[in-house]
Amino acid sequence: MKVKKILLLFIFLLVGSLTCLGKVQASTDTSLQHVKQKGTLVVGTSADYPPYEFTVKQNGQTKYVGLDIEIAKQFAKNLGVKLEIKNMNFDSLLVALETRKVDMVISGMNPTPERQKSVDFSKIYYRGKQYMLINQKDATRFKNIHSFRGQTIGAQTGSLQYQLVQQQMKGNHLKGLAKLNDLVIALQSGKVNAVAMEEATAKAFAENNTSLKVINPNFNVKASQTGSAIAFHKNSPSLVAAANRTIDQIKQKNLINQKYIPLAGKYMSNNSRKNTMWNYWTYFAKGIEYTLLITAVSVCFGFVLGTLFSLMRLSKIKIIHLLAVWYIEFVRGTPLMVQVMFVYFGIGTVIQAMPALIAGIIAVSLNSAAYVAEIIRSGIQSIPIGQAEAARSLGMSQHEAYRYVIIPQALKNIWPALGNEFITLIKESSIVSIIGVGDLMYEMQLVQSATYKGVLPIFIAMVLYFVMTFGLSNVLGYFERKMKHA
Repeated sequence: MKVKKILLLFIFLLVGSLTCLGKVQASTDTSLQHVKQKGTLVVGTSADYPPYEFTVKQNGQTKYVGLDIEIAKQFAKNLGVKLEIKNMNFDSLLVALETRKVDMVISGMNPTPERQKSVDFSKIYYRGKQYMLINQKDATRFKNIHSFRGQTIGAQTGSLQYQLVQQQMKGNHLKGLAKLNDLVIALQSGKVNAVAMEEATAKAFAENNTSLKVINPNFNVKASQTGSAIAFHKNSPSLVAAANRTIDQIKQKNLINQKYIPLAGKYMSNNSRKNTMWNYWTYFAKGIEYTLLITAVSVCFGFVLGTLFSLMRLSKIKIIHLLAVWYIEFVRGTPLMVQVMFVYFGIGTVIQAMPALIAGIIAVSLNSAAYVAEIIRSGIQSIPIGQAEAARSLGMSQHEAYRYVIIPQALKNIWPALGNEFITLIKESSIVSIIGVGDLMYEMQLVQSATYKGVLPIFIAMVLYFVMTFGLSNVLGYFERKMKHA
């Protein structure tokens, strides 16, 4: 009985402490002050959602435009700070917000009760219906939710539309993807029969592609689920209040209907007239530059770290050997995508100033090091033990034996496998696009968003990746032949 009383008292004190802590945090909110002090409002968005947010090319540069971007501009102006846009996958936005990589998220996001548990939301700034995008040839087949029974429906993961299809179209197959552009490609190629999206966005795609059509499937949408709002980090009342003042100002002047939406439509119309691939060659060039940069740096660091871990694994000192084994097995046993997200969102919470490019390079380098370590270890173990014994009999130390006898011979054996790892890095570096690094894959997605063309940018990116890997393969082959004659 005494133990129970002590336990109840402990629980009471713990709950009281947490309550007090929450009140202290709320009363000492510095979210608005923090943004003003650093002089920059960092905004997270997924720029593939016209007319809310999308990209256009102006003077050879990528520009983020749309209804949401105009609201973000006005908010930053009212705060007297600069605006910085971070473009990433929609389902990564709230993670970026919670880990403070961004100050706010504006991306046509619905303030659902589930999301409100994790983040704070501003007032609703725009309401739109939930529509379906279908192929024009299917216009007579699909009229409402019931006519889609047994069909495959696409929706953006993490979106309200994904939830609506999941809950109200249970007789259908649901296909979720992170990018709307990919869903539209799937629709045009027959992989899905329809794509659920917000009204204005569906109409934007249909107006720029005559093979597509918009219908209203009559989703049963609750009032609490409709509308778009700005998301902020939990317990940021001062920043939310400032955003609400901006939204009130915008609504009072009716800027959304009179200025922002017409302006977005103008950008979309101009973009449609200039959407040839040649106009976007600078995007692909920038993507190649970042891809090669990430690959080159990761190859250098990966090789150095890989060599170190291979020697550690061959060490007779147990703790050093085990550390190397644990690292190599752990890295090889987890996906690179997860590692990239952990470095950026996980370690990035400790090192707030870490840029996405640096996080991507670190993750790719650490991943490559594990594979390089195993390649080098196997190469060293392929050298007959007599070589090391002969070197030691000549008076060489173990270090000298490895440096002058073992490693040079092992390098000839492992060069083909090492070359394959370097070539693989060019392709695997594309994963860093999920955290907003402007590599070739990221730039390809920007071109898709800007041109409303899905397959052609993919084909161009595929050719460019082939050119890079084939070129590197020939360079590595040249050195391999030189080694054979050495």
